[in-house]
Amino acid sequence: MSRIDESKTFMPVRIALLAVSDTRSLAEDKSGDVLEARIRAAGHVLADRKICRDERAEIADHLRAWCANPDIDVVISTGGTGLTGRDVTVEAHRDVYEKEIEAFATVFTMVSYQKIGTSAVQSRATGGVANGTYLFALPGSSGACKDAWDEILQLQLDYRHLPCNFVEIFPRLDEHQRRK
Repeated sequence: MSRIDESKTFMPVRIALLAVSDTRSLAEDKSGDVLEARIRAAGHVLADRKICRDERAEIADHLRAWCANPDIDVVISTGGTGLTGRDVTVEAHRDVYEKEIEAFATVFTMVSYQKIGTSAVQSRATGGVANGTYLFALPGSSGACKDAWDEILQLQLDYRHLPCNFVEIFPRLDEHQRRK
């Protein structure tokens, strides 16, 4: 089972948050507030935080800009992962991904199922990698963001987490670009 190796040094990760909403402002972004508090409490750095409309190209543009920024390691978006016509965050993420982390969606669904039962099937949370940056699309509900952070991301973004974690492979995420 997983555990934290206290003999290793904690390595802070620089995380950007993007709220996707046609109706909320940053002042009303409860999910972003939840994630920001957890990011800081874990010892990570909030590198940036923005809000954008449910527009596929606009979302993808934000993701690409952050992936090109060497001061950002991880991007987490909230909102737009449902089934309605305006929910296009997942498509925008996939427009940017070089690789999708399929198991992120699976594990998120397992965690959600324990909390909300079969309603978990309505989420299309996703994760991927682009330009050496991790990207995660979470639902807009603060409960779902708590679950994703507490049960998955907090552990995988901790270098001390065993048996493995996302942080330890940062140096290899873009190795294919260095070989050119």
